[in-house]
Amino acid sequence: MFWQEDDRPKSFEVPDDIVDLVFDIQCRELPVDHAHELAVALEALLPQLQQDPRLGVHTVHLAGSQNGWERPDPKLGQKLILSRRTKLTLRVPGEKSQQVQDALQGADLDIGGCSLKIGKSRQKKLSSQGTIFSRYVVLEPGEENDENAFLQRIVSHLAAQGIRVKKALCGMTTEVTGPDGPIQTRSIMIADLRAEESVRLQEQGIGPMRHMGCGIFIPHKGIEAVKKDEDDG
Repeated sequence: MFWQEDDRPKSFEVPDDIVDLVFDIQCRELPVDHAHELAVALEALLPQLQQDPRLGVHTVHLAGSQNGWERPDPKLGQKLILSRRTKLTLRVPGEKSQQVQDALQGADLDIGGCSLKIGKSRQKKLSSQGTIFSRYVVLEPGEENDENAFLQRIVSHLAAQGIRVKKALCGMTTEVTGPDGPIQTRSIMIADLRAEESVRLQEQGIGPMRHMGCGIFIPHKGIEAVKKDEDDG
């Protein structure tokens, strides 16, 4: 008898070490640039928010701003008008999921004069999709005018983490309000990742200010679709 074990890699199962908690919210509107005020309000209920780098807060985006490349100008005093389907999402360690749910459910927050009530939540595993992007990655000095320097830093950083970048596409820079003044950020999309690489990058993120939504990666429709949108535009 001849017997040889199948050495092909088994299908990848997304772990639940880090998960997204998706909360129902009651909120009519929010400031466009709300990341810092949202983080401050949440930190009053979750003091560990800035201390644990595994905790992150997704900024609230609407359907029209999901591509991450453009958004209303916060300097014009515009607001994001939320629908009933809009959610608040936090990225949390799996073992702290219940603790975070208990701390936030039923809370009433004031975000720049806008009322936000947090409801029930559901737990969601990270995506195994090979194309993911981050709307806001904090820039180092000089990178706001040098896209290549930013890309090289990200590629080198990920290579050190065992993640090989094959395709990456930068978006425009965006200034967000931080605790000590403006913070310069840039969006980035990374494609053709293996499932385990994608999940690892979503778990780890890139750079500081995770509690303000920076460096958090989420799945995207794909780099080819974005390039087509840019060409058509």
